Amino acid sequence: MTDQPDLSYGENRSIDSSGSVVIDLREYRQNLDPLPVTFHRRELDAILWIYGRMVGEGEWRDYAIDHLKEKAVFSVFKRSGEMPLYRIEKNPKLAAKQGAFSVVNTNGMVLKRGHELSQVLKVFDKALKLVDK
Repeated sequence: MTDQPDLSYGENRSIDSSGSVVIDLREYRQNLDPLPVTFHRRELDAILWIYGRMVGEGEWRDYAIDHLKEKAVFSVFKRSGEMPLYRIEKNPKLAAKQGAFSVVNTNGMVLKRGHELSQVLKVFDKALKLVDK
C-alpha cells in the first residue's frame, strides 16, 4: 500500500499543505446527482400562454411538468387519466444539432423541432378557414 491519496473524484482536485485531497464541490455534486433540466421562466410563459388559449377553446384540460436528468417535458391532456395529447420537450443535448425544443404527439411523432421555442410552438396556431353561407 502507498500513502498516496485517492484522486479518482475528478479533474479539479489538488492536495493542500496538510496532504489532504481538495475536490471542487461543484464537480462532486454534479457527479453524485446532476441537476435536472428545467424550463426557464420565459419558456414557461410562452408554453402557458398557448396552454391558456387552448383551454379557452376547450381543447386541453390538464397539464403536467416533468424535470428529468436529460430533458424537461410539458405534457398536455384532454382528460387527466389519459395519455398526453402533446409533449413539449426541451432536450439540451440536441441544441447544437436539431434544436433543443420539440413538440411530440401521442404516437411519439415529432411534429416540429427547432432552436427557438416560439417557432416550435407555432405548430399550435390555427389556420383560418373559409366558411360559405
